[in-house]
Amino acid sequence: MKRLYLLLIMICCVSVISDAQTKKKAAAKSKTPAKTTAAKAKPQDDGKKVAEIKAPVVIVPIEELERQRNDALEDIKLTTQLLSETKSSAANSLNRLNLLAQQLLSRRRIVSLLEQEVVVIDLKIKSINNEIEILEKDLQKIKENYAKSMQTQQQEHRTAQYKMLLILSAENLSQSYRRMRYLKEYSNWQKDEANRIILKQSEINKRKTDLQKSRGEKMSLIAQRTEEGKKIEEEEVIQQKEVSELSKKQKALQSELQQKQKNAKALDNQIDKLIAEDIKKSEQNLPATTPEPVQKQEPEVKKDVAETNTETPAAAPEKTEPAPKTEQPAKKPSSKGTYVLTESESGLSKDFAGNKGKLPYPVTGKHTIVLGFGEHQHRELSHVRTNNSGIDIQTTAGTDAQAIFKGVVTMVFVMPGYNYNVIIRHGDYLTVYSNISQVYVKAGDIVNTRQPIGKIYTDTEKGNETILHFQIWKDRTKLNPAPWIR
Repeated sequence: MKRLYLLLIMICCVSVISDAQTKKKAAAKSKTPAKTTAAKAKPQDDGKKVAEIKAPVVIVPIEELERQRNDALEDIKLTTQLLSETKSSAANSLNRLNLLAQQLLSRRRIVSLLEQEVVVIDLKIKSINNEIEILEKDLQKIKENYAKSMQTQQQEHRTAQYKMLLILSAENLSQSYRRMRYLKEYSNWQKDEANRIILKQSEINKRKTDLQKSRGEKMSLIAQRTEEGKKIEEEEVIQQKEVSELSKKQKALQSELQQKQKNAKALDNQIDKLIAEDIKKSEQNLPATTPEPVQKQEPEVKKDVAETNTETPAAAPEKTEPAPKTEQPAKKPSSKGTYVLTESESGLSKDFAGNKGKLPYPVTGKHTIVLGFGEHQHRELSHVRTNNSGIDIQTTAGTDAQAIFKGVVTMVFVMPGYNYNVIIRHGDYLTVYSNISQVYVKAGDIVNTRQPIGKIYTDTEKGNETILHFQIWKDRTKLNPAPWIR
């Protein structure tokens, strides 16, 4: 039994000696085994602090700011193209001024977004600096503890012989095993501390690289902001020249505005009249939409750009087949002058309302809004005041108008100043698409979301000016289209 006991002790000693020789090749510092648990716990606590610093409170992520800035740059690119195509003349000078105002607005938006990005970068730099400071303090503590453990080991002559004697001098086998386990845990702890030093140093170096990159991004953003500021100054000078020229043409401008307002009022009255007739049919429990002949008045489309609608002529839609059996009304009108909806129409209306803010723009190509909804006092011209029942969207020549939601075409008609006009009904909501030169649909057609319904009229006399007038109605009430589309 004693021989077996001695043999076991010798095997343990050989293992301890091997660990000791491996440990001598390391370098750093240490602390006593009793403090091992505490030493390992400290980095976890500090790690929580680092995690808290890594998550600074930022309202808008930098990726979202970059996306918005790129969108604004696309808007500027489009308005620059439209300005280059739009000749400076009395007929379209107000539109040029609106484009310049829109371009300046986008440019100032870019500057604002750049400033927000700089703030976010500053917060990021501060966060990285704090992380580096905490990591370096943590590294310093690990090194100090490791050095102390090595010094203590040398002072106590913890050589291989010392460890062997420590194990052999035990009073019994249980005590020898506990001492051997103690020495092994101590050795493993020192190895872990050495690895922690290497990892902490690597993490510090990585964060310093991130810090340098963030500082470079900040300098780039500041340079871009300065450049955009100079462009704003240049565009403001151009805008002032346009305003000065336009002020000299005040009489011609007022005459043009009066004619536009007259045409706009006539369009609103016609739309209201058509909607009222359609509502009356729904109240009488007739088919929701019965196509009517288009007015014989020809649109004011220039001969050089007018296109013949050979496939589906809007000027004289054919007589449609009788509608199938009408659904029973799903509800009674809440007040006089509102639609009586069938069950399917009620569902369509709810779907349309549920997509508010998600509906696509009513044009297929690049675009910019040159005139918003409601009454406006011009920013630069105090004598110019406009009232818009929808929004005016300028785009490039050849662009199509598209349906923003599925529905039924209730009417295609012609109005002076707006060429062909298309009304699409979505339950008790209606969308109006005006200033179309070639129509692809006819009354009674069912259309889907994003389906092209006609080509937008391009005025060559105004430098290929291509503007779609768009409206949204709820029964007989006009709504601001801006919050509905994205």
